[in-house]
Amino acid sequence: MKILITGATGFIGAHLVKQIGEHDITILSRDPASASQLLGTAVTAIGSLSHFDNLDDFDAVINLAGEPIINKRWSKAQKGRICRSRWDITATLVEKMEAGSQPPATFISGSAVGIYGNQHDLEITEDFDVSGSVDPDDFAYQVCRRWEQLAVSASSPATRVCLLRTGIVLGRNGGALKKMLPPYQLGAGGPIGNGRQYFPWIHIDDMVAAILFLLNTPEAKGPFNLTAPEPVTNRTFSRSLAAALHRPHILFTPAFVLKLALGEASSLLLEGQRALPEKLESLGFTFRFRQIDAALADLLA
Repeated sequence: MKILITGATGFIGAHLVKQIGEHDITILSRDPASASQLLGTAVTAIGSLSHFDNLDDFDAVINLAGEPIINKRWSKAQKGRICRSRWDITATLVEKMEAGSQPPATFISGSAVGIYGNQHDLEITEDFDVSGSVDPDDFAYQVCRRWEQLAVSASSPATRVCLLRTGIVLGRNGGALKKMLPPYQLGAGGPIGNGRQYFPWIHIDDMVAAILFLLNTPEAKGPFNLTAPEPVTNRTFSRSLAAALHRPHILFTPAFVLKLALGEASSLLLEGQRALPEKLESLGFTFRFRQIDAALADLLA
């Protein structure tokens, strides 16, 4: 299978490329030389989609590109970068697919559970009506909603579209867990705010396996929650992480401290989604890590 991947040097993308198997892989990167060095010579790295008039040569496109959403305060300029890094590449990919006569059979495109807004302890499956249940001014919702609309426009009798409504991806050497570990290792970790907000986590191995499952399941289309079947509250996650590291769990981070440090972006940590992967499991996908204790034990072994 010939596959084009964007965002291949990111945390999820790099793990995916290593696990994707014997396929002909082309990756899009702003620095093709560095990308090839990072991911190996088995991939073809390009710096621009202008190389292609259309994408007829590819069987599938996996679109994972996007500026990290939590690294910085959401200034007007940063919001622009977050949006453009997702919307522009997705729009270009769709344009290239529509320009051909035999477009890729599969388009897998990123999104996030942030599209659901803050739904407290309500269990959320992919059938949840985002258009009528989320604050339209919620920035994460705005980003994901437009991102998904652009991706879905590639849908046709020739092309199925899968949307990855991704939760918090936990891995050994990157992502959210890497940033969380230092205070916990020092015995200073604890819940954020009141700790009751849900933490829709997924192990990186299950994240990659789910993408490959969607790639190889022709009947799969539409949105999919990329989250473990047993989401936990922030307090439960925090307690599990402290226990896995054999550290105390007595401190907490007040909400006002996060709001001072991150501004509007603090909503990603103080709010949450109890998202469930109903569609993935109904199609037969099996999670290796359903429970947070087992996931953290594996990642911190």
